[in-house]
Amino acid sequence: MQITIDKNSGYCFGVEFAIQMAEDELVESGKLYCLGDIVHNAMEVERLQAKGLQIIGHDDLKQLHDCKVLIRAHGEPPETYELAMKNNIELIDASCPVVLKLQNRVKNSYDKITAKNGQVVIYGQQGHAEVIGISGQTHNEAIVVTTEDDLQKVDFSKPIAFYSQTTKSTAGFYKMKALIESKISENGGSITDENFDANDSICRQVSNREPQLEKFSTENDVIIFVSGKKSSNGKALYGVCKNTNQRSYFIENELELENAWFKPTDKVGICGATSTPSWLMEKVAKAIEELN
Repeated sequence: MQITIDKNSGYCFGVEFAIQMAEDELVESGKLYCLGDIVHNAMEVERLQAKGLQIIGHDDLKQLHDCKVLIRAHGEPPETYELAMKNNIELIDASCPVVLKLQNRVKNSYDKITAKNGQVVIYGQQGHAEVIGISGQTHNEAIVVTTEDDLQKVDFSKPIAFYSQTTKSTAGFYKMKALIESKISENGGSITDENFDANDSICRQVSNREPQLEKFSTENDVIIFVSGKKSSNGKALYGVCKNTNQRSYFIENELELENAWFKPTDKVGICGATSTPSWLMEKVAKAIEELN
């Protein structure tokens, strides 16, 4: 059996940067609060918790004073920064630069489009940390859509500024864009920059992995996709693998492997999301070797 780990899989630079900042602070002080899971991967969270990282929620943040708190790569809404100043909390801001740029673009669009009685629409996962941060730039007035049914919340007679969560599927974004254009036409509107400003804000480091994974999935008989269950990016990239290779399996760690998935002559490819650590993919590769 031949086992290959995809060289393009694993942490994006935003996640890698956040984890490095956390580890540097933990080496110095041995303790650090992190607002939400630093990455959507339970195994990595557990590893960092063993080093002194403490995961907190927004309600916990309200009770903290005079300490350090890490802002993860997903970014945060303005009220988080306001609360930190009020409580004398030092923020170690590891927000991804791509996310920060998107937040700024959405804020500018919101200021302009509300003057025209328009609306900001975000293609993303409701409740996802990044989407909460983006929506915060619009005083939480942005309309979040994930499926076609969610478009019922949009008023197609008004101008629309359309953006995407950075880790969503490119195909999904353009499908939703086409649906919105169809709805505008059905309502007697015309597709112009004035009434429909569509912005492909998906991170290219993420979107470029889709064709890479398609190729990787055709090169192997079996695909083992390693990702945290909470990862939006993981779900999207696993879908790319599954559509290309039906013998694709989604696992969170090596304990979920099943011997029945493999044949002795198989070429096995191991890949993962932008939140999947390389050490975990290596651990899965070793477990497959032991299975066979």
